Amino acid sequence: MKRKEVNSSMIASIGYDPKTFVLEIEFNSGTLWQYSAVEKSIFNKMMKADSTGRFFLDYIQDCYDEIRLR
Repeated sequence: MKRKEVNSSMIASIGYDPKTFVLEIEFNSGTLWQYSAVEKSIFNKMMKADSTGRFFLDYIQDCYDEIRLR
């Protein structure tokens, strides 16, 4: 999945597959996670958020099933 770099102290890049509703987040620590069943509107709001990290903490973390890829 292609990811786009973001300006965040927590997150390095974010990708989204609208066909499978999978959100992929690479953190600055180097870990890579996938979140399933994420609505496209949530992805769009995350990409427009003033703070990508705060949006992640408030609306993604602990809200969706997750898989650590690395």
